[in-house]
Amino acid sequence: MRNRRFRKLLKIVPIGLAAVAVFGFAVMGLWNWLAPAVFAGHAITFWQALGLLILSRILLGSWHGGPDRGKHWRRRIIERWEQMTPEEREKFRQGWGERCGPGRMPPPAPSTAGQ
Repeated sequence: MRNRRFRKLLKIVPIGLAAVAVFGFAVMGLWNWLAPAVFAGHAITFWQALGLLILSRILLGSWHGGPDRGKHWRRRIIERWEQMTPEEREKFRQGWGERCGPGRMPPPAPSTAGQ
């Protein structure tokens, strides 16, 4: 078990380092291309570009990811949908169609009239 984790770690670390390098060089290249022309800024180094990436993560809180991304709102919508009456669901569908177009509406609820 430990051997498998170690091998997996040996695969993940180089990929992570390569991703950090790519993002660092991308930020550096974009900054050095745009900043001097747009606001008379000066060129930055690779390490300064990595610092900008870290600072943007701290200040903006971006780069969210992982398998649970976006599941919280979906679970809340499903819980609300289950608590709606058939009339509320139909009203929701009509409002959804007006906002998002008829092709993007949720499917109609199954009919329970025959039971």
